Amino acid sequence: MKDFKNRVAVITGAGSGFGREFARIAAARGMKLALADIEANALDAIAGKLESADARVLHRRLDVSDAAAMEHFADTVFAEFGAVHLLFNNAGVGIGGLIWEHSVKDWQWVLSVNLWGVIHGIRCFVPRMIAGNDAGHIVNTASVAGLLSAQTMGPYNVSKHGVVTLSETLFQDLRISGSKLGVTVLCPAFVDTGIKDAGRNRPADLSNAAPPTESQRRAEEQTRKAVTSGRMSAADVAAKTFAAIEENRFYCLTHPRILGAVELRLQDILAQRNPSDPFSFKQDVAFTAPT
Repeated sequence: MKDFKNRVAVITGAGSGFGREFARIAAARGMKLALADIEANALDAIAGKLESADARVLHRRLDVSDAAAMEHFADTVFAEFGAVHLLFNNAGVGIGGLIWEHSVKDWQWVLSVNLWGVIHGIRCFVPRMIAGNDAGHIVNTASVAGLLSAQTMGPYNVSKHGVVTLSETLFQDLRISGSKLGVTVLCPAFVDTGIKDAGRNRPADLSNAAPPTESQRRAEEQTRKAVTSGRMSAADVAAKTFAAIEENRFYCLTHPRILGAVELRLQDILAQRNPSDPFSFKQDVAFTAPT
């Protein structure tokens, strides 16, 4: 996809991080925007800024884990714009800690947003994008956590591995169907997007009554350290993502230094040996369990 002007972009998680930067680039390229986020104030802020710069913007507060809400959002977008050409399934949350210490609600929250949000996006938008028979592209935000299995990141790893295989399967299914739609799976490393504070939007019915365990507190501290130590900004990642869209490139790994760890994992699999430490190449942000 190379022609963006007057096309329609749908972006979830548009109120902050990558989503906000996707919206800015899309608006600068003359696209019409359908923006969604669970955080209404942040969403209103970016929508207002883009509208003041003459972008055409539809924006709705949305919980991507809600199937009916996603269906209604899709209906609204197609009713307003008539088509969708660029779909960013981007909303995401995170939580850390030793994998056996997570509650059912922890798993439900992370998987419902990170994985089910992408599933709903594909289910609600892609069939109508295919029917439009126009060039288009789908970007699913995963993570290098979808290619590695780092310690104390269990629910997040599971959700992002799900997004990677979901995206790969979507690519193959579109290919055998002869569709004009391209697919990119975005796999960044640590970037300060606001995900370190994702708990601010956690639904009350999925909150834990018990306080965080020591490993969960430690993981939160380590996540903050890791994302704030990164040199790449959300705007940098968004620019690299649009380059991948233009090149019709499936894998968008924005942090080249992480490729060594990905290769090491693949070598472990091929050699059928025990998994190596995913942080072998970046021990300064390695997650550790409490002593």
